Amino acid sequence: MFNNLQKMGGLAALIEAGMYIAGFTVMFGLLAPDNAADLDSVQKLAFLVERQAIFQTLHLLIYVAFGIFLVVLTVALHERLKARAAALMQMATAFGLIWAGLVIASGMVANIGLETVAGIYLEDPAQATLVWLAIGAVQNGLGGGVEIVGGLWVLLISCAALRSQQLPKLLNMIGLFVGAAGLLTAIPGLTDLGAVFGLGQILWFLWLGVFMLRHSQLGV
Repeated sequence: MFNNLQKMGGLAALIEAGMYIAGFTVMFGLLAPDNAADLDSVQKLAFLVERQAIFQTLHLLIYVAFGIFLVVLTVALHERLKARAAALMQMATAFGLIWAGLVIASGMVANIGLETVAGIYLEDPAQATLVWLAIGAVQNGLGGGVEIVGGLWVLLISCAALRSQQLPKLLNMIGLFVGAAGLLTAIPGLTDLGAVFGLGQILWFLWLGVFMLRHSQLGV
C-alpha cells in the first residue's frame, strides 16, 4: 500500500512540474501580447476575451488539476516523512491541503470570472475591464500572486525531510530556498519572486517525483 502511494505521489510531482512548464510556456506565449506595454487595460482584456478558450483550458490545468494532484502528493509525503518528523508533517500537510484548496479556488475564480466578463464586454468594455481588475485582485489574493502558503508547505516539507533523512539532502536545500522565495512574495515589492518560486518548484517537483518513483519503499 505504501509503495503504491509513493508511486502515485511521484507521478503527481512530475505532473505538477509539467503543469508549471506548460503554464509558463502558454502564459508568456499565446496569452502575452507582443506589444503588451503599449496596451491599456481595455485592450488587454479584449486580447484575453478573444482567447477565452485557451485561457480557461490553461487555468483548468495549472490551477484546478494542479490542486487535485497536489492533494495526492501532500498525502504521499505525509506518509513518507511522518514517522521521524510527526509535528512538522502535521503542519506541512495542513498547509499543503490549504494550498491545494486555494489553488483550485483561484483557477475557478479566474475561469468563471472571464466567462462573466466576456458577456459584459460585449455591452460595456469599460465596465467589463473594471470587473476583471477586481476579479484579478481576488485571484491574486487566493494564490495567483502571493505564494506564502505554498512556500510554507515546501519549507516545512524540506525541514521534515532533513530530519527524517527520507529525501536527498541537496533536494531539501533547494526546497528551503524555494520555500523562502515563496514566503517573501508576501512582502510588498517582492511579489516578482513568485517567478523564482515557480521556476524553482519545477526543479524541486521533477527531482522529488523521480526520487519517489525510484525509492517507493520506506527507508530506501
